[in-house]
Amino acid sequence: MSLPKIPLAAVIGSPIAQSKSPQIHGHWLKTLGLQGAYIPMDVAQQDLEQVLRTMPKMGFVGANITVPHKEAVMNYVDTVTDRAALIGAVNTLVFSDDGKIIGDNTDGYGFLENLKTGAPNWNPADGPAAVFGAGGAARAVISSLLDAGVPEILLSNRTRVRAENLQSVFGARVTVYDWTHAGNMLDHAALVVNTTSLGMVGKADLRVPLDGLRPQTVVTDLVYNPLKTNLLETAENVGCVTVDGLGMLLHQAVPGFERWFGTRPVVDDATRAAALR
Repeated sequence: MSLPKIPLAAVIGSPIAQSKSPQIHGHWLKTLGLQGAYIPMDVAQQDLEQVLRTMPKMGFVGANITVPHKEAVMNYVDTVTDRAALIGAVNTLVFSDDGKIIGDNTDGYGFLENLKTGAPNWNPADGPAAVFGAGGAARAVISSLLDAGVPEILLSNRTRVRAENLQSVFGARVTVYDWTHAGNMLDHAALVVNTTSLGMVGKADLRVPLDGLRPQTVVTDLVYNPLKTNLLETAENVGCVTVDGLGMLLHQAVPGFERWFGTRPVVDDATRAAALR
């Protein structure tokens, strides 16, 4: 079927060449036989508002937002969803017919869907979740875990005050540990989540004692380069169920694609292969 206008979408960041989103969305457009295009756009901070205001006039129906613009873009949206407001960041934009910009955050959704897929026997009520990191990704993870029914979040960050800031946002179900004692969280955790960039290619390792891991602990790492980080490899050797970070990237893309192109895509092995090309 030929559309009156071919819908366009983009991922906006700076730098942007490393983004896997064009591969993911391009794969879905091709396999689903849909008209449309999804492109990477390297946009400097000072040009962000002008670019966003111009895009609807150019035929764009929406965009993904990545670093370093996830927080700044909130200054330019006309409407923001409750979950994006709570997280304090936007990663998905929808341009309405009247040119209004709607901001949402699908990172928490993507995290939970990846966790459910990779660890189908995980139950939020099993016990506390230990979370390393206190940035935007941690906000999305904590929000989604609390909504899912996790009884307590054990939180540690290299800069303690940032963890305490999240504790003030999310309340009494968050307990903060000093980074020097971060390993102690594992003694009580049913789920362990690394939301930092530690362990990523080109970054320092996650140097937290992991001897508190138990075979029944579920361990996931938001880092997906490499797919198997030292954290996941250590957890696997203990006998833990492990979940890599690539699936979060894939699942968080689903709601935006559905809104922009009118069809809900499926995250499968072919999607993972497309992202890894």
